[in-house]
Amino acid sequence: MFKYLGFLLYANMLAVGIAYIYLLKIRRRIGFHTVMNSATITGGFLAVVTGVILIYQFPLHYVLVTIVTTVVGMGAGALFGGLFDFKTLITGYTNGLMMGLMSPMIGAVAKNSTLFLLFIEVLFIFSIFLVICSSRKELYAEDDNDSPEPSYDK
Repeated sequence: MFKYLGFLLYANMLAVGIAYIYLLKIRRRIGFHTVMNSATITGGFLAVVTGVILIYQFPLHYVLVTIVTTVVGMGAGALFGGLFDFKTLITGYTNGLMMGLMSPMIGAVAKNSTLFLLFIEVLFIFSIFLVICSSRKELYAEDDNDSPEPSYDK
């Protein structure tokens, strides 16, 4: 399984890219909390999964893996947070930074455990699915509430 870690990393980046493109299309119609949660979830979980995969693949390059993972987490968090405003950008950036710094430590402690990698991957995919579902639910809830505002002009 460990010889396919590069493909797993690529699939994770692709899933985050698809989620970003979807949220980019509907960003004007979803609320502040949904974008903030998507920025923290995607930035943090992408940093954790990337850190674990890279430390499994390159166990002796701890400093370089930490730097790459931190940059990936900060970038993903800032990218998703930038969908709304500067405050959510900072929130996503900070969460990606913290998770990126800690994720190689988690991977080193796990000591190439396949069960742990599967657990992290399942959590990551479920989180991306949850981000997309929550934004869709908010989008359709907004469509159901398209009734005209009551007029108070008399």
